Amino acid sequence: MTKKPIVFSLVQEQSIFMTAIMSLLTFLAVLAFGIALSIGTGVMRWNTQWDLFATVQVMNSDEVSAVKKIIDTNEEKIIVVNEITTDQMKDLLGPWISGGGALENYLPKMYELQFKTKEDLKNVQKQISDHARFLTHSEALKSSTSAGWKMILISTFVLLLTLGAIGICISYIARNTALLHKRELEILNQIGATDAYVAHQMQIIIAKICTLAGLIGFLVAAPFLLLIISAAHSARVGLMAMLSISGWGWLVLMLLPVVIVIFAIWMTKRTTINILKNN
Repeated sequence: MTKKPIVFSLVQEQSIFMTAIMSLLTFLAVLAFGIALSIGTGVMRWNTQWDLFATVQVMNSDEVSAVKKIIDTNEEKIIVVNEITTDQMKDLLGPWISGGGALENYLPKMYELQFKTKEDLKNVQKQISDHARFLTHSEALKSSTSAGWKMILISTFVLLLTLGAIGICISYIARNTALLHKRELEILNQIGATDAYVAHQMQIIIAKICTLAGLIGFLVAAPFLLLIISAAHSARVGLMAMLSISGWGWLVLMLLPVVIVIFAIWMTKRTTINILKNN
């Protein structure tokens, strides 16, 4: 029987520890990236949904007829004209304002408009702005969109921190393994093994562990993401109800563990070669 080449490997405790910590870090990375993707999709859907909607508020009763004339004149540019009645406004404001008939004296005349194109919206806005307040829904909901982008930045920051932790973890494991197997390294050097060969042995070990950990991390993170999206949809509140991950999003998400494995292999080679050169 021919002997296998002398190589070293992680002891069982190291393998279990690294698999566990890499699974946890991959879980956090996939979760953070998935949340960023779902919020990003929600923000885009949110903006697309409201880009062609606007509310017209006529504060001066003398301008009502002029505004109505402009709306009728531009009928071919508008898909939907919804005139909000006084009773509807009373129902909306009822929980916060009381006053009975006196309330009617302070309520503006309001219209909700849906336009065919953004250009149509801008043209009508120029005509109405001199007579009434013209407020696009995208502008009115800008605070919600801004909050969405901030959540995306936070998720991205968590993702970067997680990737940094993965790099530190791999670097530590490679360094610790080299110290524990100093004798094996000396033997490999004596039989003429190159630094690249030794690093390759470490890369094989780390790749196997990270692949298993990546699979575990993704399989645990995916149900959590679906649960978060489902809970957001159940809330039926503004931007939260728009959260979603498309088919392409899931594909990119599945590629993240692969990227982490490649990153781990690269980090292992770099750390191992640095250790070997310094020793």
